[in-house]
Amino acid sequence: MKITEALLGEHGVLYAQFDYLEKCLPTATDLALVKSQGTMLAVALETHAHLEDELLFVAFEAHLDPRSGPLAVMRLEHEAIAQSLQLMQETQEIAEARNLLLHTIQTARAHFAKEEQIVFRMAQNMLEAETLALLGARWAARRRVLI
Repeated sequence: MKITEALLGEHGVLYAQFDYLEKCLPTATDLALVKSQGTMLAVALETHAHLEDELLFVAFEAHLDPRSGPLAVMRLEHEAIAQSLQLMQETQEIAEARNLLLHTIQTARAHFAKEEQIVFRMAQNMLEAETLALLGARWAARRRVLI
């Protein structure tokens, strides 16, 4: 399995979480529950971002300047998503927690669209098939799944 296929599959699972939260959050009244849901999403997004950073983006660095262009944008967006989730955990206001979590989801959706439309396609064109497969195997080992 190619790393791009693995990461795209993770996007699919995260989209289901986004859909559920977007449906439930507007009427949520329990701050602890919203924070708990935010924590579950944060763990999923943070591990996903780390795998992208450490596997795919590092492989790109031989071809692209990591300080500018797509790699820099992707990493900045990973940081922005993490910061928004951290602010959500720190607030004591239910409305602010809901808004921060919904904002995070919107940001993540836009980020995923860039990855799917630009970054993953660039990977298919710039990296060798063997490299993509090797990175996919490393992804599987990190996720502890058999492929």
